[in-house]
Amino acid sequence: MTSNAQLEHELREKILAEPNTILEDHDLMRALVSANEKVMGENIVDLRGIAMNRLESRLGKLETTHRSVIAAAYENLAGTNQIHRAALRLLDPLDFETFLADLSGDIADILRVDAVRLVLESKQPDDSRSIQQMGDVLFVADPGFIDQYITLGRNASPRQVSLRQIKAGARNLFGDKAGDIRSEACLKLDLGTGRLPGMLVMGAEDPHLFTPQQGTDLLGFYAGIFERVMRRWLS
Repeated sequence: MTSNAQLEHELREKILAEPNTILEDHDLMRALVSANEKVMGENIVDLRGIAMNRLESRLGKLETTHRSVIAAAYENLAGTNQIHRAALRLLDPLDFETFLADLSGDIADILRVDAVRLVLESKQPDDSRSIQQMGDVLFVADPGFIDQYITLGRNASPRQVSLRQIKAGARNLFGDKAGDIRSEACLKLDLGTGRLPGMLVMGAEDPHLFTPQQGTDLLGFYAGIFERVMRRWLS
């Protein structure tokens, strides 16, 4: 027995023992199907080969869908972890000034946003001036400002969470950063019975960070936690 014959015998025995190694190799299967078509000639239609090609195409689409689903699941998990970390950070400060500083510091970093503004409505100008001195994060507005800002002046009911892409942020809210803001999330806050509403606005330079097509469940959960923390501070 020659070495070539011995090699062929070894390959044959290995294939017979483990046929799945051939079936699972896409390139090898394509080569075998192509060789079979050449042997059969051009005048014979191989329906089995056509069916295999269609099944292979469907398998490729399923694999792509599978990868997309896994990627979306990981992205959702990462978003959940972000919200949980930001929620826990809300509970750490022992005074309101530190709470406001954390909004534009650690919490903004956790949520990967470039600007955070807390908007409170007030009927009394004197209170507004004293509150405004607490820092750039806090913005005091006249009653009705929040609903008008969220709905962009339209005659519509404001949602708890509104996501949108913008050409630039509002100058009165974001100040010098306004020109760099390309998307924002507006979270309307229920601050309790007898109180005017509040709003948490998060701005990002990334135009795709907040878009209307995104889900709002996680941010709605965060808004619920935030407004409960605010009620504690306001009381």
